[in-house]
Amino acid sequence: MIIRHTEFKNPYRPGAGHMPPHLAGREDAFAEFVRLLGQDVILENMVLTGLRGVGKTVLLDAFKPRAIDLGWLWVGTDLSQTASLTEANLANRLMADLSMVTSTYTIPASAKIGFGVGSDRSQDQVPLSYEKLCDLYRSTPGLESDKLKAVLEYVAATLAEQGHGRVVFAYDEAQNLSDHPSKERFPLSMLLDVFQSLQKKGVQFMLILAGLPTLMPKLVDARTFAERMFRVVTLDRLNDDHSREAITKPLDVAECPVRFTERSIEIVIEQAGGYPYFIQFFCREVFDVFIQQISNDDQTPIAVGPIQRKLDIDFFSGRWARATDRQQQLLWVIASLDNADGEFTISELLGMARVLLEKGFSASHASQMLSTLANRGLIYKNRFGKYALAVPLMAQFIRRNYDGPTVLTK
Repeated sequence: MIIRHTEFKNPYRPGAGHMPPHLAGREDAFAEFVRLLGQDVILENMVLTGLRGVGKTVLLDAFKPRAIDLGWLWVGTDLSQTASLTEANLANRLMADLSMVTSTYTIPASAKIGFGVGSDRSQDQVPLSYEKLCDLYRSTPGLESDKLKAVLEYVAATLAEQGHGRVVFAYDEAQNLSDHPSKERFPLSMLLDVFQSLQKKGVQFMLILAGLPTLMPKLVDARTFAERMFRVVTLDRLNDDHSREAITKPLDVAECPVRFTERSIEIVIEQAGGYPYFIQFFCREVFDVFIQQISNDDQTPIAVGPIQRKLDIDFFSGRWARATDRQQQLLWVIASLDNADGEFTISELLGMARVLLEKGFSASHASQMLSTLANRGLIYKNRFGKYALAVPLMAQFIRRNYDGPTVLTK
């Protein structure tokens, strides 16, 4: 790496959801989003899914200005588990977000659902604020879904009058959405029912849900028609060419006089595993180290060990600490599988446990622990009964830091 400038700011941004200077390798996903925006009648919504660290939040943020340029309004936020506790909570979340764009529009102070929208300026006008949306919601008879549907239809008609009837509802961390049958609460089902009903009536409200791979199975479990309602866009790891682009382009965009050597680029590609977050993390650390050694004109090799240790502390350790000792043993067994970075079955897990542990796991115990680890965000299960580590590069972290119990010898 050759350094010619002592005061240039580090261009890499490994923070959660921070937009990098250059978004590499997501052209296909972006093109699919633009295609969906071109629908006259909303037949398909989008599920944006993938492991943590693949750039879902960043891509969702990149979608927003493009949608606005094409005449869409944009509302949304992260979905917390609290928002999904009840139908009323979820309706409140939607109205609060929607009010951010509706508050600039006015309606008659006496307006009520069922009496038409109208634009009679002889009446006192009030903003279509959060408080007004809640008033309309409370004054509408029926179930929570009936109330929400009526409010959204009213808003759609009001916006359409002003030529702004197209709205994207975009929600990150949507895997937090859940129905709760034991408590007779079905907020996720309500969300799907309401948007399907609106779209069948020609309302141009589009739903974009971003989340972990558990998201789409949850949607289908709630309503089988979700398979036909959503176009699933899965973000995978970047290939080597796109990884190289993510490493080098930020320096070009910022017109930075600093450049990585070819060997440095290869090391970052290898260590980051194609995950955009880790590319940003490694590049930021390498850049800082090399800047500090600016007085040395020699090419300095990347110190992988210290960067890995910092990554372990900053990213992995907190997640690892969520597991009990026995669960950590189970995760160690998973990390020892040849396909630890992909999908595995319980039978593969049990087979490896018999090889590595004095005391293995029964199928029921392993299944129970996997379910617990899934709730803690460490494992996910796909629709075909296979499992995978939900945290990227977790297997490498475990192999670096956990010795495991004594391995059985024959």
